[in-house]
Amino acid sequence: MALPFTKSFFSFLLITNLMTAAILSQGKCGLSRGITRYMVAMAISDLLVMIFHVLLDQIFTYHFPYSFTSLTAICPSCAYLRIVTLDYSVWLTVSFTFDRFISICCQKLRLRYCTERTAAVVIVSMCVLSCLKYIPFHFMYEPQFISNNVHWGCRTKVIFFTSAGWVTFSWICSLSLSFLPFFLILLLNGLTVRHILAASRVRRGLKGLGSGQNQIDSEMENRQKSIILLFAVSSSYILLWMTQTVTFICTRITVNGLDQNHTSPKYIANEVGRLLMLMSSCVNTCIYGLTQSKFREEVKKAVKYLLTRVTKLMKLKLQSG
Repeated sequence: MALPFTKSFFSFLLITNLMTAAILSQGKCGLSRGITRYMVAMAISDLLVMIFHVLLDQIFTYHFPYSFTSLTAICPSCAYLRIVTLDYSVWLTVSFTFDRFISICCQKLRLRYCTERTAAVVIVSMCVLSCLKYIPFHFMYEPQFISNNVHWGCRTKVIFFTSAGWVTFSWICSLSLSFLPFFLILLLNGLTVRHILAASRVRRGLKGLGSGQNQIDSEMENRQKSIILLFAVSSSYILLWMTQTVTFICTRITVNGLDQNHTSPKYIANEVGRLLMLMSSCVNTCIYGLTQSKFREEVKKAVKYLLTRVTKLMKLKLQSG
C-alpha cells in the first residue's frame, strides 16, 4: 500500500515535530514539569512513528524496493521497530490521559503521582514494556524469496495462523495496540467529565454563581488550560483511531480475516484506518498551537529566529559570491 504522504509533506511533519519537542523541552509554555515531560515524549514518539512508518516503510521502500531494508535479516527488525514505536506513541497518550485523570479527580493521590519524577518513570517504563512486548516479532517471519543465495523480503510464517501460541500473541498485540487504549481513553475521559461537572456544580453553589452572577473563579480558569489540552489530545486520538478500531473488531471478531481485494469495502476501510492512525501522530503540534497561547508565542519566536538566521546566511553568501 502506498499512503499519500509526499516527501515535502513528510519533511514538514518532521520539522514540526522536532520544533515541538525543542520548544516544549525548554519549559516556557506555562505547563507543569510533569505535563511537559509527557508532551516532549509524545512529540518524540510521534516523530519516530513518522520515521519508521512513513519514511522507511512507505517513501524509502517505494523508491528503493530492493534496498538493505528488504533483506530477510533486516526486514523483521524494521517491522519490530514500526510496531514498537506505534505502541509506545499510543500508550504515552493513555499515560498522559491517566495522569490528567489523577490530577483532576483524585486530589489525595495527585501530590504523590502527578510529579516530574513519576512522569519520567512512566515514560521510561512504557518504552521498556513496548520493546519487550513485541520481541516475538523477530521470529514470526520467513524469507519471501531467494535470489543468488540472498534471502529477500519477509512474510509471516504459516504457523503464525495455526499455532495456538502465535494466535494468542496476535490477539494480545491487536488488543494492546487498538481496542484496549481506545477503551481506556474513553473511560478515563468519561470519568473526568463526570467529575468536572459535579465539581463545577458544587463550586457554583458555594460561590453563589448558580444565581446567574458572573464572578470569576480563578482556580477553575487555571485548570481549564490543562483540561482543554487533555480533551484535545484524547479526542483527536479517539476520532483518528475509531476507523482502525472498528475495522479490527470486524476483521478479527466478525469475519476473522481481511479481504485482500483492493476494491473490497473492508480492505478500503482498513487502509483508511491505517492512514488516519498515522495521521494521529501528526496533529499534536496543531493541538498545542490551538490550545496553548504560550506555545504559539514560542513558535513565533522560533520561526522568527530561523528566518533571521537564514536571511543572514543568504546575505553572507551573496557578499562572498
